[in-house]
Amino acid sequence: MLKLTQVDTQIGGLQIIHQVSLEINKGEFVALLGSNGAGKTTLFRTIAGVLKPNGGSIEFEGAPIHRMPVHKIVEMGLVLCPQGRQLFPELSVEKNLILGAYQKRRDKKRLQNNIDKVYSIFPILKERKNQQAGTFSGGEQQMLAIGRALMSEPKMLLLDEPSLGLAPLIVKQIGEIIASINEEMDTTIFLSEQNANMALNITERGYVLENGQCVLSGECSQLQNDENVRKAYIGG
Repeated sequence: MLKLTQVDTQIGGLQIIHQVSLEINKGEFVALLGSNGAGKTTLFRTIAGVLKPNGGSIEFEGAPIHRMPVHKIVEMGLVLCPQGRQLFPELSVEKNLILGAYQKRRDKKRLQNNIDKVYSIFPILKERKNQQAGTFSGGEQQMLAIGRALMSEPKMLLLDEPSLGLAPLIVKQIGEIIASINEEMDTTIFLSEQNANMALNITERGYVLENGQCVLSGECSQLQNDENVRKAYIGG
């Protein structure tokens, strides 16, 4: 479904991503592990079209997308839920959701169906649909950010550090919700995380990124038992 072949990305003349190759199949739930500064966000922004690679290729469902504008990539069904949530704090929950479905805004019935679907996944958003997003806690804002990404009906969701800055109990809750989205909505998910414990407990397999390079990949059980992964990301 998603295929990266020797992708390089520069920012301001500095090489951040080096020759990254990976592949994700339809329906999979895959983790991208790496410490802060490893290049995870840059890689996700490159896949989503926010940044353009200076080398290599990216294919989604067999079509090259590495030169495609962001809105075309979203139309194809590949959607990024960015790190830091990037909500519109002054707008209500429902208005934030509607902005997530910008390209489908003219189909009112479809729009309402998608809103109802998001509210069924996140009941708290329905309870507070008229509340300003900026008044929410970090966990609630993350739920809204994921809900907004789902409004565009993604075939594949790129989730960039959804657990960042959240309490352990909320991290567990968010993890369970993401796993249910993968399973029940048949949405392929690529999850970027520093929190290896959370990521490896809910995904099927993963890639490890260090200094912009993919240094390791495998099934989650393999990665959990890998001495270097345990030392760097899990402890023990």
